[in-house]
Amino acid sequence: MPNSLSATVDHFPIAGTFTISRGSKTTASVVTCTISDGTVTGRGECVPYGRYGESIESVLSEIEAAGALIESGITRLDLQQSMKPGAARNAVDCAFWDLEAKRANRSAAALAGLADPIALTTAYTISLAEPEEMMAQAARYAHRELLKVKVGTADDTSRIRAVRKGAPKSSIILDANEGWTPENLALHFAVCTKAGIALIEQPLPAGRDEALGSATRSVPVCADESVHATADLKALVGRYDAVNIKLDKTGGLTEALRMREEARALGLKIMVGCMVGSSLAMAPAVLVAQGADFVDLDGPLLLAQDRSPGLRYEASLVFPPEPSLWG
Repeated sequence: MPNSLSATVDHFPIAGTFTISRGSKTTASVVTCTISDGTVTGRGECVPYGRYGESIESVLSEIEAAGALIESGITRLDLQQSMKPGAARNAVDCAFWDLEAKRANRSAAALAGLADPIALTTAYTISLAEPEEMMAQAARYAHRELLKVKVGTADDTSRIRAVRKGAPKSSIILDANEGWTPENLALHFAVCTKAGIALIEQPLPAGRDEALGSATRSVPVCADESVHATADLKALVGRYDAVNIKLDKTGGLTEALRMREEARALGLKIMVGCMVGSSLAMAPAVLVAQGADFVDLDGPLLLAQDRSPGLRYEASLVFPPEPSLWG
């Protein structure tokens, strides 16, 4: 029996409000893709992102268009040429991995030739707000080993100092979401150095980040919006020290694993991140995050309600997925 594909939209309420420099949201809307051979079913999840020209409707349309290819017998490897990188391919690719693992009665990690995955320390995200509120948020989660702090305003100096005061012992990643400028870069870098920030994510807009090539800094800088797939990596060398690999950008686990190896070969540090989604979206990313320098897979922790079963989180650790969830 040929494989069949279907897709649905699921909505997960966020615990409170999630705010970055581009706006706020209270609901995580995701697309869930299912591939079935009539006996075994695989699932994958993606989060369409407007910053990359995606919407729920556009992603559903892309997945629907792939349905005929799936029914004709296209493989997961064929998929890499048949669909472009992005959220839609991510959902289909990860559903393929889940299907293949269940068919073979082996883990996705084993099928990928990886060692058995282990629990990892993940960041916990602090939303953008006024400095006093961000300090309170940081203090509330100061027991966590790693915090990821959303910034990206014209003057983030007070926010950087506030979160460091709130969480004096935590390692901190700052995510500027393209919100800084070449003019305020030196000031922000200096404050980050004094505050002992571990990593700065995407300070300048993608395509307008030339200033990073000559900027003096003692804190490593990570590309996010400036990098999507393996083909983007070489152009980043000399501007960035690390890359944030997200499955919704790479278009799935297949490309993400390829990208991780190429980034390492180029001497770039690895961060594995996520959009705000459920445990189904995080599960394959846990495989990519094995051995990464920074892990940011806290999406389910930001939700008021996750899928059941979901990933297991304990303190700052995220554990590998059980087969009942994915892979």
